[in-house]
Amino acid sequence: MARVARLLLVIALLAALLAVVLQLYRVRKPSGQRLWTVEELSVYNGTDEGLPILLGILGSVFDVTNGRSHYGPGGGYHHFAGRDASRTFVSGNFTGDGLTDSLQGLSSSEVNSIVDWRKFYFERYIFAGKLIGRYYDSQGNPTKYLKGVEVKAKRGAQLLEKQKSEEAKIPSCNSKWSQQEGGEVWCDTGYPRLVRRPGDIALTGQVSQRCACFREDELNKPGLVAYEGCDHLSKSCKVN
Repeated sequence: MARVARLLLVIALLAALLAVVLQLYRVRKPSGQRLWTVEELSVYNGTDEGLPILLGILGSVFDVTNGRSHYGPGGGYHHFAGRDASRTFVSGNFTGDGLTDSLQGLSSSEVNSIVDWRKFYFERYIFAGKLIGRYYDSQGNPTKYLKGVEVKAKRGAQLLEKQKSEEAKIPSCNSKWSQQEGGEVWCDTGYPRLVRRPGDIALTGQVSQRCACFREDELNKPGLVAYEGCDHLSKSCKVN
């Protein structure tokens, strides 16, 4: 009986040891594509050289260990490690509340840019699973929030293509800039004028202008702005 008892004790100890080893292995080596919690993902932030480095974007988790020089401590992208900071990919805010996965208030163009970043990670790094939270539920299914992001990004991509198509009809100015001489814009054919980019309202929520080249008979079109200090029919203009 004593021998049986010792044997059972040994088996129990081996089982407990195996459980500990499996737990350590699970922490130290992510097993393929799986579901992650925010707490679990935070462990893989690059501060432990024995662990892989992971980051999330739009709820998709990637193993970026191959880029340790960038994502490890001291690297330019270390702030992305161990979390989903999707918003930061376009905001550039690496502090406090800026490191968030919320895209509230971003334009369709900015959301589309983040979706493009996610595509970059799918192409460049190993997909390691999904993060439970804003973008995926506890079963790994896309949330309404993620579906809304996808729709907004698609709309942004369509608007951007439309803007490019419209602007291609009116050639842009040539331009150059140097610290010594400042900036200059010029046209090989036509005359430089500033023109509003109407698509920017839908894309970014703001209005911007670009320099385009117009024929002399087009210079009276509404909305065209001549460069300050530049002659009416000058083919080149100095800019600040």
